[in-house]
Amino acid sequence: MQNRVKTTLSLDKDIIKSIKLVALNKDTTQTKIINEYLKQGLMNEEDINKENKIPEHLILNKSTYNPDHEKLMSMAGIAKNGKPFSSVELIRKMREGGHDIP
Repeated sequence: MQNRVKTTLSLDKDIIKSIKLVALNKDTTQTKIINEYLKQGLMNEEDINKENKIPEHLILNKSTYNPDHEKLMSMAGIAKNGKPFSSVELIRKMREGGHDIP
């Protein structure tokens, strides 16, 4: 269950029209669209997310870097294996030249 608070905002007419169009195109409510946009804006806010943000000099490939944790977690379990194996042993075998993957 989400905690919700009612509030009143004074927004520009053009912004309201744009939000209405996006909500109609996505077949959802304006409240959900506004919440999504506010969450995205807060995630990009540097003052709030200083501890969660990776410094740019540590990111090697800035053009393809995507910090979306949900998308990364959705890929977990994408590869299936019939029986358990030790990944450390497999890497050692591959380094030694034994390329037979179980």
